[in-house]
Amino acid sequence: SFDDSIFEASCSCKTCVMGFMDDDWFVYRYDPTIPALLNRKNSALRRDTHKWWRGLQSSTPRVNYTEVVDQLFSLFPDKEHYSDASPDRCRTCAVVGNSANLVGSHYGSLIDLHDVVFRLNKGPTKGYEKDVGSKTTHRILYPESAVDLDNSTHLVLFPFKIRDMQWLISTFTTRHITHTYTRVKSSVNADENKVMILHPAFIKYVYEKWLLKHGRYPSTGFITILFALHICDQVKLFAFSV
Repeated sequence: SFDDSIFEASCSCKTCVMGFMDDDWFVYRYDPTIPALLNRKNSALRRDTHKWWRGLQSSTPRVNYTEVVDQLFSLFPDKEHYSDASPDRCRTCAVVGNSANLVGSHYGSLIDLHDVVFRLNKGPTKGYEKDVGSKTTHRILYPESAVDLDNSTHLVLFPFKIRDMQWLISTFTTRHITHTYTRVKSSVNADENKVMILHPAFIKYVYEKWLLKHGRYPSTGFITILFALHICDQVKLFAFSV
């Protein structure tokens, strides 16, 4: 069971994610102790997590995970992100999917009002600002969906395989990785001080607790929604089909 004090620090929004902690369905699934983002301190993987994560990969190269983590955090910020939950905080977040149902919605200004705006993969904004907004604080990607970012946007890597971590290192250093299972960008314009890596254990948590092991692994969109529920106080979804 969880320490009740975890839930006492709610938020100052009108409604809060933690306000659902009296819902048995939500409580069964939501685990605030699962690390959402990787850092050196929390990087050790349980044996079952490591086995499951490596099992997502079509081939398992002989790569030392610990060495890759060391390389990652010699380049990118090594810290505990978003550990500032408190009754005084109201972090509002919009998760913007890539569904065409936003066209003609005129939701752009509403989306841009949020403190955090997550966009997925190559989801465009240019030319569609009236409907999808222009603000992007976090771009969720992996090698096969990478795009160039401006300096105000966080790059959030979803590592479905260890090669994804190696690719991220390569894009900021040697640029030698040009293929995974398909051709990928060898470099990405992004601020290295705004790079974050999703924790592999978080992907497994979403798969087991929220999808109840249906399918092979969770979609990028579904993981992003859960990621938002873990670091935000209020979450709204745009362009997601039910």
